[in-house]
Amino acid sequence: MTNTPPAPCAPEDVRRVACIGAGVIGGGWVAHFLARGYDVTAWDPAPDAEEKLRRLVAAAWPALEQLGLAEGASQDRLTVTATLAEAVADAQFVQESAPEKLELKRSLLAELDAATPPGVVIASSTSGYPMTDMQTEATDPGRLVVGHPFNPPYLIPLVEVVGGESTAADAVAWSSRFYDVAGKSVITMDRELPGFIANRLQEALWREALHMVANGEATVKDIDDSITEGPGLRWAFMGPCLTFALAGGEGGMGHMLDHFGPSLKSPWTRLEAPELDRKLRDAMVDGCEEAAGERTYADLVAERDQGVIDVLRATGRLGGTAR
Repeated sequence: MTNTPPAPCAPEDVRRVACIGAGVIGGGWVAHFLARGYDVTAWDPAPDAEEKLRRLVAAAWPALEQLGLAEGASQDRLTVTATLAEAVADAQFVQESAPEKLELKRSLLAELDAATPPGVVIASSTSGYPMTDMQTEATDPGRLVVGHPFNPPYLIPLVEVVGGESTAADAVAWSSRFYDVAGKSVITMDRELPGFIANRLQEALWREALHMVANGEATVKDIDDSITEGPGLRWAFMGPCLTFALAGGEGGMGHMLDHFGPSLKSPWTRLEAPELDRKLRDAMVDGCEEAAGERTYADLVAERDQGVIDVLRATGRLGGTAR
């Protein structure tokens, strides 16, 4: 990592955030930052971007009100600009959430670097690309970091922060602190990892699920129920490692590994991805449609949002929502 000029303000003093890209992830970031009391400028090249963005924020607002709005939080503090340059002109932090296309990310981050005031940290919401691969065209790559959220960013607390080979250590530390102030749960990674941490774990589970559906070993409903009625209830407040440690009783993880370690050689998982052919695709789509029943997409989003809020409330994680 390299050195870069100090940011123009402390993380605690940020008042204006720019969000570049206003789709599902970018729009979710907009809703989160507005709820935390920031002024937000947003830009997206789509002709109907502003209409869709304001609709997304309005749909998210009831859930955010339940979480607890920061003092002064308002949807009226959102400004949608006509150009990227206008969006970042006065920004004190930039969150980029463009589609997952490497060449697009490279050129967009270079454009943002050229247009954003010196020293302001620029974070990418990429879900898989290392920053080292994305910062190659920027004049000041030292201020470029990954700030990988989980969907929807206004509800799921996690953000994974990591720099690239040319990112300044100060930029990583600054952005981690900013996300913390902004109400996120931050994992600051000390090295790049394709897919980061949570996505790699999620992907392993997803691949095994696809194998079971493809082989007729389980239905979509079986797989979803096995998580929501089983380990998912524990994972909401205790991760898999500590959960497994408890399986070792008073002997903890050591006893668990000594006792169950040999089972790791059992053919329980198939981590290579199965062929996503038309038959498997249709089985997944049909299974999800069957599971949704008469519920619309909006119904499912509202149900999910309320479920996450209920879990957060039940596990005592709704504190500290106001700045």
